[in-house]
Amino acid sequence: MATPSPYAEALARIPARERDIEVLGSRTHLVEYGEPDADRTVVLVHGFRGDHHGLGPVVAQLPGIRFIAPDLPGFGASEPLVGRAHDIAGYTAWLDAFLHATGVHGTAVLLGHSFGSIVVSAAVASGVPTPRVILVNPIGQNALAGPRGVMTRLAVGFYRVGASLPERLGFAALRSRLVTRIMSVTMAKTDDRTLRRWIHEEHDRYFSAFANRDSLLEAFRTSVSHDVSEFAAAVAPTTLLIVADEDDITPLSAQQHLVTLFPDARLEVITGVGHLIHYEKPVEAAAAIRGFLA
Repeated sequence: MATPSPYAEALARIPARERDIEVLGSRTHLVEYGEPDADRTVVLVHGFRGDHHGLGPVVAQLPGIRFIAPDLPGFGASEPLVGRAHDIAGYTAWLDAFLHATGVHGTAVLLGHSFGSIVVSAAVASGVPTPRVILVNPIGQNALAGPRGVMTRLAVGFYRVGASLPERLGFAALRSRLVTRIMSVTMAKTDDRTLRRWIHEEHDRYFSAFANRDSLLEAFRTSVSHDVSEFAAAVAPTTLLIVADEDDITPLSAQQHLVTLFPDARLEVITGVGHLIHYEKPVEAAAAIRGFLA
């Protein structure tokens, strides 16, 4: 029996509409939460191998805000990019076009989680307009340099093997539930057994929803080859960094340095959590977001 989401009741009270739109010649799936005429619109950019579901617990805590949550190209129910690599340039072009297609270009706040923090910061640094920026669990330094650098190197090897195997075997390896569970166990910090079980089930459900090996491997290379520090100095809008004191990918000391690289940024530290703020501490994250947008 599936473990019920601790955030399901709150999220169910928020209106949600799903649809597909064409962006740069391919189909992008999105969910829109809240009322279309809300005073504030926030576009959510999820992390690597996730989809729009991941940030749902944060959305659940913020009624009154309109959220637009797409699946990144090649993940969830979205098609891969057409005629473009899934690199920083490709994702930046997609996000810019997505904002135009949804009619919120220049008016929506941009929120990126994990890998999404790289995409958002790169896009804003390249000139994509937004009134404010929110980065949750930002990748503040190269993943190979973090406290789990050995794990990252093992992941690089794993993806290389997945790319070199025959397609059927490669797909099976990349969608391995064992690998997903190892990742999930490593990142979850909560002592609440029910919450941990739900987190693991969420990763089992959504972590393998990618379109094909090529787009996945391109995205993975992008995720470990870049970090927010590359783009911070050129991110002009006021920025909020919501970080964790037990993050295995970017330690707190690196986040404290990262915030100094932005022209105008503030740091909100959430304690007792790692890289899964959106799953383990969405109430605290939402409180920081609400205060920042007020």
